[in-house]
Amino acid sequence: MSTELRLTEVASRDLAEPLTMAQKEALQRAVAKIVALGAQVGVSADHMIELLESGLTVGELLEVLAARAGEVA
Repeated sequence: MSTELRLTEVASRDLAEPLTMAQKEALQRAVAKIVALGAQVGVSADHMIELLESGLTVGELLEVLAARAGEVA
């Protein structure tokens, strides 16, 4: 399983209802963008998965990446 697909599963695992195909596609595009941002700031997709599995929310993950982006710039 690719890391991006695993990250997509982690991000959507707590939903009460299954995602529609359009929602899955939108989520996969969003995850690809987050993975790309992580790569730019030195955070691997595997590390992002670990952070999410440890309890970080997606919003908090984005804040971490934004902070790192500010440090890199």
